[in-house]
Amino acid sequence: MRTSNLSVPDTVREIITKNRSIYDCVKMDLVNYTALAVKIQKEVEAQMGGPVNLNTIVVAIKRYADSFEKKDDMQSESALKNARLSLTDGILDIKFSSQDFAMEDAMALMDGFTRIDPDYEFFRFTDSFRFLTEDISDVRKLLESFSSHKNFSQTGLAKISIHMPQSGNESDVVSYVSEILHDNGIELVNAFFGQDDIILVLHEKDAARAYEILRGEISR
Repeated sequence: MRTSNLSVPDTVREIITKNRSIYDCVKMDLVNYTALAVKIQKEVEAQMGGPVNLNTIVVAIKRYADSFEKKDDMQSESALKNARLSLTDGILDIKFSSQDFAMEDAMALMDGFTRIDPDYEFFRFTDSFRFLTEDISDVRKLLESFSSHKNFSQTGLAKISIHMPQSGNESDVVSYVSEILHDNGIELVNAFFGQDDIILVLHEKDAARAYEILRGEISR
């Protein structure tokens, strides 16, 4: 089991990456950073759990935009060099509202997931708890015991876990991977970025091709 606590730059990258139109505008340098910061400030604050200075968001956007300029320099040596990939099909994305979900409930659910699928992912946000786990009958039964709690689940998913060696260029890797998949017509359902790992959530129909594309980047 892994948990994730995103920083402001991580959160900004995640928001931009999941919005194709904003992503393309940032990539092509067609967006005013301050205007974009105002647009996404509430979403950033919701994920961070408190007020975030507008200038901090502007700086995070600029850093992410600057990372695209380095892409040409990175072509000679893949940004994914020495990375390790793993692909898991049959993933269930479960989101619980924290409004009626006490911490003891979260702990009980985490304990249940640990017994069933020790490799599940747990993400805590201000207004929700999120789990990525295998879509199997035992998980379904566990969720039924929490049916009184508000939840949303999405099936038919897969995840690609990218483990990166300590390189200090996580932002570059995120933009590099996102652009490669976008250019190949693969849209992410969700993405979670940490210090050493990038978790990509995709539709199962796209996962195998995305895996081969990224594996090709590692080997070239």
